[in-house]
Amino acid sequence: MGHKVHPYGFRLGIIKPWLAKWYADRDYATLLQEDMKIRQLVDRQLSNASVSQVEIERGINHVTVTVHSAKPGIVIGKGGANVEMLRTAVGKLTNKKVKLEIKEILQPELDGMLVAQNVAGQLERRIAFRKAIKQSIQRTIKAGAKGVKIQVSGRLGGSEMSRTEWDKEGRIPLGTLRADISYGVVHARTTYGRIGVKAWVYRGEQLGERPGSARTEPREARRPARTRARTAAASTGRASATAVAERPASEAAAAPAEAAPSAPEQVEATATTAAPAPAARRTSTRSTAKAAKPAAEEQNGQGEPKAAAKAKAKSEPKAEAKAAEAKSEPKAEAKAEEK
Repeated sequence: MGHKVHPYGFRLGIIKPWLAKWYADRDYATLLQEDMKIRQLVDRQLSNASVSQVEIERGINHVTVTVHSAKPGIVIGKGGANVEMLRTAVGKLTNKKVKLEIKEILQPELDGMLVAQNVAGQLERRIAFRKAIKQSIQRTIKAGAKGVKIQVSGRLGGSEMSRTEWDKEGRIPLGTLRADISYGVVHARTTYGRIGVKAWVYRGEQLGERPGSARTEPREARRPARTRARTAAASTGRASATAVAERPASEAAAAPAEAAPSAPEQVEATATTAAPAPAARRTSTRSTAKAAKPAAEEQNGQGEPKAAAKAKAKSEPKAEAKAAEAKSEPKAEAKAEEK
């Protein structure tokens, strides 16, 4: 069997508040019966006022009844006549002072109870159930809902065999506690029997310390670990590049020139790195090394071409040897004369 839980009761104390706010020890059963009678009375007298829910709050000597309606004008009536009638009727059910409050529902398309009431009203007027369901879903999604599901059960279309039909658009995460889901059940009383209508409306995620304190959009789906690693590496590289680009010019000028390798060392490092490269890339590496030679020769420490520097380095040992021989010749002649 299915283990279905009421979406509102499942979220009580997490993202949904209690609809009855009072505490009692001995008189609990009596006060609970009073609450049920008050709710039935409001539903009966305001059946055409699109009432979504009724909140009851009890104090020491007073009872506060809050009616959430999409048509507050009908609840109030001309000159507040309907409100006075309702307050008098509720006062007869309890011995305490009654305070009546009316709150308007700004978006009735996003309220599950009102959506179910709308579909049930169309079924009572003998409108095709599939047409009624699709129109309600379209209006709810257009109003900004993230998902909606409507289900009808009974003798649909007057058939002798009862069945269940439903339609859905978007997503309805019933198992997610932070999901703000509005749920409503209404019975459509037709000539061929009673048809039950259920509606689920997903209005996004609700987060915060208190129920109803904040509402946010659904979180994005988690990315694979590889994608997260690549994104982190790319962001780190961008951050380092930005830091280098924003480095002050004074710091760059103050940096010692000796820290950077000389041009010949760069050419040798390039050649060494390019040596183990594949055969397909040797041509490009050699061309790069050849292109770098003129620049390296221009940037030589003494401003001389590299070839001239090499020739000079080779000729220096020979010149030193000749000078040493020239110095030793007079000494040899002097020794010969002495002998």
